[in-house]
Amino acid sequence: MKPKGTLLIIGGAEDRGDDYIPKIAAKDAEFKRYEILNELLPREKKAKIELVTIGSDLSPKAKKNYKAAFIRIGYSNVGFINIGSRLEAQEQEYLHRLQEACAIFFSGGDQFQIATILGGTAIAELVKTRYYKEADFIVAGTSAGAMVMSSVMMAETSTDEAMLKNDLRTSGGFGLLEHCIIDTHFVRRGRFARLAHAITVNPDKLGVGLGEDAALIIRKGTEAECRGSGMVVVIDGKGIRQTNIADTRDNCPVFVGNLKVDILISHCRFLLDKRMMQNPAIKPEVRKEQFEPV
Repeated sequence: MKPKGTLLIIGGAEDRGDDYIPKIAAKDAEFKRYEILNELLPREKKAKIELVTIGSDLSPKAKKNYKAAFIRIGYSNVGFINIGSRLEAQEQEYLHRLQEACAIFFSGGDQFQIATILGGTAIAELVKTRYYKEADFIVAGTSAGAMVMSSVMMAETSTDEAMLKNDLRTSGGFGLLEHCIIDTHFVRRGRFARLAHAITVNPDKLGVGLGEDAALIIRKGTEAECRGSGMVVVIDGKGIRQTNIADTRDNCPVFVGNLKVDILISHCRFLLDKRMMQNPAIKPEVRKEQFEPV
């Protein structure tokens, strides 16, 4: 069954209009303020966005910056929920608030902690049910909150200069995105090797590496479109022809041949089920100056 709702996965450090401005923005002639957070805005102005943190609460400064950013883009109805344990995840007040919200936004932290605190709870079931059944519902996550949206999730791994066999641990996420394994802060923190490792072990999945201030907005479960000033890297392992990952010893280097890589920028469109960019990748009317004759 195709989901009716919308999924927004963000690589972290999204533009909030505060002291932090993405580094690329100084050079990017097409940089747009709040491009990613705008995707969270509901059609109904009275509806509420709930920002959920798991484990450690957002700092007062982070809350202030998020709230200020939404106010600047014309929206002020934002709530904050912190869930510190599986027991708290059963609170009826939280369930009621999340049932009434038009958008639920999971912040960063530790993806394994998010999955273990919320996995199998009424909140996780509520989010999944609403995502599949409600056309106007938006579920979003940034950083670790984005990584947890997939079925297979990287729980623990290194960012060494080489891939070492079994230097990777995966676990189950929320299961909202069947096709992918997600990584975040992908460019700045040098995470290509660990996502390539995850895809070499799971070649039926697509690796989605979200850069900072970069996001994918996904409709109907498969139709993805990029947002933000950063890039999104998609790694496809379906065509792998050679690798030693099944034969080498633990903690020995791994080689891989024929990984396919696509790089997406803002407004690029990608079909996750078909594992390919749409044609055209960017609609002419979005970047019409690129199509005008010189």
